[in-house]
Amino acid sequence: MTKATTALSRGWKEPKLSPLLGLVLGLMILTICLIYSVTLGALEVPLGKILASFVAFDGSYEHLVIQTVRLPRSLIAIFVGAALAVSGGLMQGLTRNPLAEPGILGIGSGAALAVVVATFLFGASSLGIYTLVAFLGAAVSAVLVYVLGSLGSGGATPLNLTVAGAALTALISSLTTAILIISQRTLEEIRFWLAGSLAGRDVNLFLQVLPFITIGLIVAFALGRQITTMSLGEDVAKGLGQQTAWIKIVTAISVVLLAGSSVAIAGPIGFIGLVVPHSVKFFIKTDYGWILPYSAVFGAILLLVADITARVLLKPQELPVGVMTALVGAPFFVYLAKSKVKK
Repeated sequence: MTKATTALSRGWKEPKLSPLLGLVLGLMILTICLIYSVTLGALEVPLGKILASFVAFDGSYEHLVIQTVRLPRSLIAIFVGAALAVSGGLMQGLTRNPLAEPGILGIGSGAALAVVVATFLFGASSLGIYTLVAFLGAAVSAVLVYVLGSLGSGGATPLNLTVAGAALTALISSLTTAILIISQRTLEEIRFWLAGSLAGRDVNLFLQVLPFITIGLIVAFALGRQITTMSLGEDVAKGLGQQTAWIKIVTAISVVLLAGSSVAIAGPIGFIGLVVPHSVKFFIKTDYGWILPYSAVFGAILLLVADITARVLLKPQELPVGVMTALVGAPFFVYLAKSKVKK
């Protein structure tokens, strides 16, 4: 009996949950959060009226709030959260840097500075212009961080990239602050945007950035297998026949599209791209073919929950959602900095 039990136990393997099942569960949670996001706020709207606004719109105040304010804001939170989380996952996989994230490596700050400069010099106020200059600022910052990190001892190591990103972020933040001190008009126009906010965004703004975020996400998901290989090291990737130079270029394009679009519509929201990919890796260890879709779903959940909290915590007033993500992300950053960054 003992031998039979031992043989059976050796042949038995603990069942594993399918990654697809986890993704479906995440989408279900995201749907619940979306419903709560449309329901909650300074004006609480019953679920019945939410459904009625889609099947029998009557132009009432509640229906207008749902259609023109709550739903667009919630959809923006979903897509921006997904974009930031996926861009962070791409950067971490490509650079093998556990602290890589658009905000920490200066990409978000570069995009924000570009928008501030455009507003200061040319009086830019349209989201279309914000989007273009945000892309430019994000791209220039990404290149500068990589160049500066490569100049250090050992090349573009995780530590060198982190230090270069921190230094560039400090410089960019100083320049941004200087412009805002000089120009009161610029400060008045974008001060709430600079804190990272989803307030006041409508469906037209959402539709302007949706193509860029969608293309960035599609490209990112298509790169899953290549990023998995690159995360093992560039030499290993070359040995397996990967065109590493092209992978870096296409990944950089995807990151710029995702980070630039997010900053353009919501301002510099930090730490989503840091917290979410690491949290996902508790369940999906190394396969970026799954890490990136998981990051998209749970990044959307995190930003949506943060926005709900920002709206109801001090209602009828609300906090910028960037404040809420910083409260979660800053302690997580300190933990990673102490435990994972090595030369």
